[in-house]
Amino acid sequence: MPDVPRSSARQQRAATTARQPSPVTIVCVSRPAMAKEAIYWIWKKLWWAWYLAITMMVCYSREYIRKKGVWDAVADFMETLTPKFYIALTATSSFISFLIMVSEWMYFQKYGVSFIEQFSLNYISPWIGGGNDNNQQVPECKVWRNPLGLFRGAEYARYYNVTKRDPLTFYDMNLSAQDHQAFFICDADSGKPDYEIMQAAWRERVPAARVKAAHLALEKNSECVTALIMLAEEEAPTMVKVEKILRKALKIAEANYKKTQKSHHVDANAEMKHRRDLNVLIYIRRRIAMCCRKLRKLKEAIKMFRDLSKEMPPIMNILNVHENLIEVLLETQSYADVQSVLAKYDDINLPKSAVICYTSALLKIRVIADKYNAGNASKRGFNQAEEIAIEAIHRAVEFNPHVPKYLLEMKSYILPPEHILKRGDSEAVAYAFFHLAHWKRIKGALSVLNVMWESAFDQIPYPLEKGYLFHPYPACTELADRELLPSHHKVSVFPKKDLPFFIHFTAGLSSFSALLALMIYLHPQLTGNLVYIFCMWIIVPINYCLDRLETLLPNNILDIISNI
Repeated sequence: MPDVPRSSARQQRAATTARQPSPVTIVCVSRPAMAKEAIYWIWKKLWWAWYLAITMMVCYSREYIRKKGVWDAVADFMETLTPKFYIALTATSSFISFLIMVSEWMYFQKYGVSFIEQFSLNYISPWIGGGNDNNQQVPECKVWRNPLGLFRGAEYARYYNVTKRDPLTFYDMNLSAQDHQAFFICDADSGKPDYEIMQAAWRERVPAARVKAAHLALEKNSECVTALIMLAEEEAPTMVKVEKILRKALKIAEANYKKTQKSHHVDANAEMKHRRDLNVLIYIRRRIAMCCRKLRKLKEAIKMFRDLSKEMPPIMNILNVHENLIEVLLETQSYADVQSVLAKYDDINLPKSAVICYTSALLKIRVIADKYNAGNASKRGFNQAEEIAIEAIHRAVEFNPHVPKYLLEMKSYILPPEHILKRGDSEAVAYAFFHLAHWKRIKGALSVLNVMWESAFDQIPYPLEKGYLFHPYPACTELADRELLPSHHKVSVFPKKDLPFFIHFTAGLSSFSALLALMIYLHPQLTGNLVYIFCMWIIVPINYCLDRLETLLPNNILDIISNI
């Protein structure tokens, strides 16, 4: 069973590709690499040959270019063209440029990169630049299970029935299916019809098919715990029904755990069953505690989360129960207990999260929120408590810069996904969804955050080569967040990207050509004169350079080169 978070699909594919090949594979791969290097060398030499050929052609044809008859023929041809031709030419150019600009803009809004730049980097640059793909580092971007995840049947399904929008992506649900298979399935169950049904049910994409499989497994075995878990997660329409099903599953899970606890040391299969039963028991207890939290049974939820936080099996590394405990303690306004939990988990050696960083900032803001005045503080200077609060805000903003806009309601949030990316927009959505009420409960907390959060960016190095209090902000968050969050949500990006060059270029080209077409239509004579003057400004320096080149080079330069 995995005890570490999963990487995104792109990194998994990249990691598989980067494995050490066998000696036979090395020989096979080296030949295309040698051919590629040879093509790159020839391509580079061809560019120099191209430049030399242009120079020689200009020198050879300079006398022919100077003949008046050539320019007379060009002038006669240009005179035959009517203004309608130029209007059509410039209008067509403007329309094509506009279409390219719109396509680039739509692609940039959806994927965050320029299509032309991406195509150039992926297909043209490797042949021209000769870059070695083996030296490129794949950025590490781990995906974690959301500790405060919602229930699909009682919460996500109700949202879909009202809005007709999918709250979860297929990538997110696929990660959940992998989690459930790792938690609830073991090889020792092979041959049991109910567990084989459930093993296939976790991989089903259609919710109705999963629920149908769970009912079929219960027909085979009325005490199939994993089938009850699936019905509680995906079929139960209310939290009361969810709790009822989970408490029924808890009794069966406790009995199964006691059976395997006595004999888990007998052989490997017994050990696998015992570990699986422990995972099932902890999972059910945690989800029941979350039901109690949602049903306002806060004391019972706190007790269950405290008991779970004392457990030490590998599954606890994924569940992060301490974040559930922090949230329910904030709901009861037990700020001293929250501080004691933070003192245990807000350690330099432990992985951070938005819950830890922003809860720590909230507790420090609480001390000054009711008395803080930005105008007075700027005049008299900050006292020690205010400096501590400001430092905590800057620390939290550096860890996840997306959160403040959701807390300040400058950006609307959605239902949180089942998996989050730490320091990403998905984590910010999940944090704001569950913790915005706690910030609003402390009078003045959001006002202090509104005044102080933007100044945190003055301390963060830019570009993000290094961090101030944390590691540099990862560059892979945008792609992973786009896979985790639904398409109707506009993903927050940090640092904010400038528009690609080609969008600016096509916008300028479209505007210029449209303006030129309008000028030709309204004032053809004046526009022609202006274009002629502009062309002369370009031709005169070129003629001057050719004259200087003619004085420097001998007349028989081609004969000399041919003799060489």
